[in-house]
Amino acid sequence: MSQYQTQLDHFSSLCQSQGKTWQSISPEYASRMHLQNRFKTGLDIAKYTAKVMREDMAAYDADSSQYTQSLGCWHGFTAQQMMMAVKRHNKTTKRSYVYLSGWMVAALRSEFGPLPDQSMHEKTAVPALIEEIYTFLKQADARELDHLYKELDAAKTKGQDTTEILSKIDNFETHVVPIIADIDAGFGNEEATYLLAKQMIEAGACAIQIENQVSDAKQCGHQAGKVTVPHEDFLAKINAVRYAFLELGVEDGVIVARTDSLGASLTQKVPVSKAAGDLASQYTSYLDTTPVTSAADLQEGEMAIKLDGELQKPVRLDNGLYQFRAGTEKDRVVLDCVTSLQSGADLLWIETEKPNIEQIAELVNRVREQVPNAKLVYNNSPSFNWTLKFREQVYQQWQEQGKDLSAYPNPSADAKVLMAPELDATELATEADLLVQNFQRDSAREAGIFHHLITLPTYHTAALSTDILAEGYFGDAGMLAYVRDVQRQEIRREQASVKHQDLAGSNIGDTHKEYFSGENALKAGGEANTMNQF
Repeated sequence: MSQYQTQLDHFSSLCQSQGKTWQSISPEYASRMHLQNRFKTGLDIAKYTAKVMREDMAAYDADSSQYTQSLGCWHGFTAQQMMMAVKRHNKTTKRSYVYLSGWMVAALRSEFGPLPDQSMHEKTAVPALIEEIYTFLKQADARELDHLYKELDAAKTKGQDTTEILSKIDNFETHVVPIIADIDAGFGNEEATYLLAKQMIEAGACAIQIENQVSDAKQCGHQAGKVTVPHEDFLAKINAVRYAFLELGVEDGVIVARTDSLGASLTQKVPVSKAAGDLASQYTSYLDTTPVTSAADLQEGEMAIKLDGELQKPVRLDNGLYQFRAGTEKDRVVLDCVTSLQSGADLLWIETEKPNIEQIAELVNRVREQVPNAKLVYNNSPSFNWTLKFREQVYQQWQEQGKDLSAYPNPSADAKVLMAPELDATELATEADLLVQNFQRDSAREAGIFHHLITLPTYHTAALSTDILAEGYFGDAGMLAYVRDVQRQEIRREQASVKHQDLAGSNIGDTHKEYFSGENALKAGGEANTMNQF
């Protein structure tokens, strides 16, 4: 018996048990509404998506070609359109996630207006966006199922076989997918991290990404001035997130531990070592120091610490922060990663300054010497100039191979000459584009990247598409700019957005009105609806 029929039988029995008081309730309509809303709470979503993500992680461990992907979304509608597009084009939502970027929450969702990525926005905006995204994804489910129900009714009316339609309903694949949600550096101490993590999980998050920067000095990962915290402080926050998952019954919850140490040269705290070789002493060993031979080597207010049996004076900047030695960046990244994985994190995030597979693989392979199944969530960042960096890479490779480069501008003085549009059709540009196209597949295989995301792509697509439309509409093209560049493209791509009334829920509303009011329902659809033009 089909799931649809089982649910129908359940509601039929329930309605019958209520006698005449429920005589106006249709068991079939009740069944449809129940199936349209598979996930009743955010915790239902978190438990379901956590299981999906764990299965995906296991599949990747067995076969690196089974990596996962996501795009950062700043509104429920962008997430909905992304997942509807994925399902329409790929016929499945498998291995496709949503990324929630703290950068975009700060830039686009704060009541203070646009803010930099420095944890200055309201932290409650993060769980609010998670809830909003899942509201839109569930609405995509309801809309698609509503269409199937109408198709089922039409087939019944015509006396046609409904087996195939019922199969589509029973095997319906939801648009609800895992969210990897950015909690920045935790927005405060470990208790603050725990409280916010709970709200995020209750809203539906199955995976929380946390970074090892200082909360009140947090910077974007692609900016200078980053300050890291000692390991015990970071691990306390990892513990806080895990406790939040366990308290709420999401036992498969995923923690992504991000290290910014590759680009961070500062710390504001010298941890206390309790035993030789412990984490605190390892963290302190990377500090930039000068020898202390006597009290005369110390200025007023300066301190000395004992490192490797000798007194050393940490280099302290005018702002009170301590500086790490240059050249320790990779070692600190590896220690961060190993420590996080050995202390409860599930996935790693190494923030890099360029998309270079060899660089990423070097770090991951060092981590895997101690944690063999270590794998990454990687930021395919819009902060990288992908065109320039990969053209540079190809140019350098060809130069090392002794290839004739006389047809290309020499980037030694200014690398940006490789961005020239006239190079777009050249062999160098073609080779660079091929590397970009294969970057995710190649790095999944060679550098342990389980999940590829772009942090803020929908920020850029909104800006670009609006600029293109505004240029034409307010220019000579006038209305043609919208018709040619927007509506015509929607129609030909068969996008649901062209029927915006239906996408916004008008037809679902009409269906429900019919359920509730029968023939007295005042419906928005019908022959006079202009959406029939499409």
